Amino acid sequence: MIIVLSLFMLLIAIVIKADSKGPVMFRQIRVTQYGKRFRIFKFRTMTANAETIGTQITTQNDARITKTGRFLRKYRLDEVPQLFNIITGDMSFVGTRPEVEKYVDYYTTEMMATLLLPAGITSEASIRYKDEEKLLENAEDADNTYFEKILPEKMEFNLEAIKQFCFITDIKTMFRTVHRVAKKDEVQSNR
Repeated sequence: MIIVLSLFMLLIAIVIKADSKGPVMFRQIRVTQYGKRFRIFKFRTMTANAETIGTQITTQNDARITKTGRFLRKYRLDEVPQLFNIITGDMSFVGTRPEVEKYVDYYTTEMMATLLLPAGITSEASIRYKDEEKLLENAEDADNTYFEKILPEKMEFNLEAIKQFCFITDIKTMFRTVHRVAKKDEVQSNR
């Protein structure tokens, strides 16, 4: 897939550089299987110093998002470089999205079970919370809303996926992800 998408990724890199100052890639420490820390690959969608001027949670109208970044985020194209994380063994196609350490510190004992498998590019929770930024848009405190409401709800889906782990289900999840990303934006009930 990397070979097939290489020209497409090069084009995205050029557009990112033309749109704003800073590196093409965003690298951040995330947590994967057995609590292992790794650097995730993503195309940069925010200003170069975004982490120093705001939270690690992004809301829909976050001023730190670049013009190109809005487009990349809408179609999840910023996540294409995570194919490199799959090659290095830090991620898989389907699995719980890798969180930053700050949020993993809030995991309950039950939530820690999601670290038994490699982190993934997509999951049922990712599909259901595709528009997470919209849910956080009017939150007075985005971090608290994420910790108290969104993270526990996403973890219910992640824990259920572990119980129902199956290759065929993973394939269906990949196809459902493509379908959901390609659909026009709409507010979806997560439950």
